[in-house]
Amino acid sequence: MLIIDKEIFSLFEQTIKNLYGDKELKQIEITIATNEKFGDFQTNFAMMNSKLIGNNPRAIAQAIVNNFVENDVIEKLEIAGPGFINIFLKNDYLGNLLKKSRKEAYDYSFLNRKGDVIIDFSSPNIAKRMHIGHLRSTIIGDAIARVYRFLGYHVVADNHIGDWGTQFGKLIIGYRKWLDKEAYNENPIEELERVYVQFSKESEEHPELEEEARQELKKLQDGDAENFALWKEFIKVSMDEYAKLYGRLDVHFDTFYGESFYHNMMQSVVEELVEKNIAVEDDGAKVVFFPEEDNLFPCIVQKKDGAFLYSTSDIATVKFRKDNYDINKIIYLTDERQQDHFKQFFKITDMLGWNVPKYHIWFGIMRFEDGVFSTRKGNVIRLEQLLDEGKKRAYDIVNEKNPNLSEEEKQNISEVVGVGAIKYADLSQNRQSPIIFEWNKILSFEGNTAPYLQYSYARIQSILRKADEEGKVIDYSKELVIEDKLEKALANHIATFPMAVIKAADTFKPNIIADYLFELAKKFNSFYNNCPILNQDDETLVSRALLAKIAGDTIKDGLSLLGIETLDRM
Repeated sequence: MLIIDKEIFSLFEQTIKNLYGDKELKQIEITIATNEKFGDFQTNFAMMNSKLIGNNPRAIAQAIVNNFVENDVIEKLEIAGPGFINIFLKNDYLGNLLKKSRKEAYDYSFLNRKGDVIIDFSSPNIAKRMHIGHLRSTIIGDAIARVYRFLGYHVVADNHIGDWGTQFGKLIIGYRKWLDKEAYNENPIEELERVYVQFSKESEEHPELEEEARQELKKLQDGDAENFALWKEFIKVSMDEYAKLYGRLDVHFDTFYGESFYHNMMQSVVEELVEKNIAVEDDGAKVVFFPEEDNLFPCIVQKKDGAFLYSTSDIATVKFRKDNYDINKIIYLTDERQQDHFKQFFKITDMLGWNVPKYHIWFGIMRFEDGVFSTRKGNVIRLEQLLDEGKKRAYDIVNEKNPNLSEEEKQNISEVVGVGAIKYADLSQNRQSPIIFEWNKILSFEGNTAPYLQYSYARIQSILRKADEEGKVIDYSKELVIEDKLEKALANHIATFPMAVIKAADTFKPNIIADYLFELAKKFNSFYNNCPILNQDDETLVSRALLAKIAGDTIKDGLSLLGIETLDRM
């Protein structure tokens, strides 16, 4: 079925073709009206095309209104101002559209969905616990993946884990010299972090340890069986720990191609860069220099000791993806500090002639009021701690409001609500804005929050249960009658859900869906408070309950796109 703006567009397109079919005109744009007194939708087509048509905008608008094709969609058209056309929809059409939308799939075939959308996000470093700094990439990337899947794209969610580099020589030394086996069995990553820190301290007094670590790393790189086994163990215990957090966050990946996966490809990448005169030798290193107009610093792709850098790994990643996927686009999620890095290696892949659409979707840093999180300062909040605190605060509220629930129900509700609150507090922000971390703010359950939306959904389920207890069957075969202006406002907003999802995909901004859902919940609650549902005549009860049901379904769909669960009872 057509999305509502596409259906309106097609009617205007037919009318305009009948009137001005011989002219090359600018595209028709259908937008949501900013005020209900201006209708449900608007178009400024007449003003945009007045010079091309050779008439004043109001005269063009009048001609469109006078000659509009017959249809079952539009109740009336009004001309406003210098030539706006205000569009008022038929209530019957709107009611049928809402019911149809729950039974049929929307037509997204106008989108370019050919090929694979590869989304590169989260990317923790092996042998380090995930902390709050990993939250934004993980949940924003997951939300974008969910949005693209919803629209029918084939998505590959890739976790480009940090599983290669100098830290592994140090870890191997630390593991052999200072590991507490009991602590390691209890919490492997915490113990690996401890021995890594101890290595740093010991190497200050015994600098020879650095050389020993380099030798152990070289042995690993050369395939030494013992070091390779340890390296694989470090990866396994880390990934097992990450899997628990990803499970709680309901975040899923299709591939986990870390830096090590691309290691053997890097030399050939450097050779290709040299062969094509893109990289040149400079003081023993291989360096790419950019044209002055690009305003980019030179990029080292191989150090003079032969070591590769992140840029080399990322170029190799693009090559692998180009050779192994039918790429629609590659989307990278990192914080704003990496913008120059992405500009550099994106430019290099373009210089190589690899025609691959790439997007660096950067986000603002989450920080304390007095500065960025720092392991050295000891002010990093681990992701597990954050989720546990969210659950604890939610549990206290659930226990206070519903003490008679079973302990299992309390635990389940508090996990869903606590994690949902944390995710929504981030995803409801413009991703490019920095976030000042405040416990009370990030775990707030009031205002524009996930708990408010989850509660609105649970309230709807309570209404439907009561209707069911009264023997009223609420399903999509029933008639949905829209009469009250609040019913109309709610129905209109529900109908624009696909438009919000498309806009979120186009801009890579999940907060557009959050904004939509908050407005939907407000419109539902306004409708519910002014248009009684229960204790009405059968026709009114069933119709309004059906509208509430569709509103609830839409809230659930929208929250699911943000990776947030709903509850039938709260």
